[in-house]
Amino acid sequence: MKRKIVVAITGASGSIYPSRLLSKLLQIKDQWEMVGVVATKNAKEVWQVETDTIFEPEPAFSYFDTTNFNAPFASGSGRFDTMIIIPCSMGVLGRVATGISNDLITRAADVILKERRKLICVVRETPYNLVHIKNMETLTLAGGIVCPATPSYYSKPRTIEEVADTVVDRVLDLAGFDITSYRWGQ
Repeated sequence: MKRKIVVAITGASGSIYPSRLLSKLLQIKDQWEMVGVVATKNAKEVWQVETDTIFEPEPAFSYFDTTNFNAPFASGSGRFDTMIIIPCSMGVLGRVATGISNDLITRAADVILKERRKLICVVRETPYNLVHIKNMETLTLAGGIVCPATPSYYSKPRTIEEVADTVVDRVLDLAGFDITSYRWGQ
């Protein structure tokens, strides 16, 4: 069965993560039916600062504005099975954890949680304060997955892309995709 997923990009630093994720999703196109992409205004600004490029969604994906509550994943009837917020700012995490659905990202996350589907929040902040930790606890108790953008080095990555891929590959594993990646002990 092909998957329907949402990729949400917020204004936290770490544009390399959604960039690599979207690139890898294109490589496994046979595993998904639809990828809906939504990016905040701040995400687009951070993207330009960090990558020296303008955020332009790949035509293979369906792009939605943060104010478009008619997006198919704004309702449980759209049957999207996974949402990845990458990077997930602490502001968005806090709004999701407290049930504030004030834009398409937070509404979609609320839908994913209420339908008992998979929500993966790739938080990118350091250090955490107690409010961050409590919001991560609340999200986890509600069924979400907090996956900090913490790279691993077992595979001996040599480039910044390879470092970022250690996080992105973990996210794709958590989402249930069949990918080729470094595996511990192999």
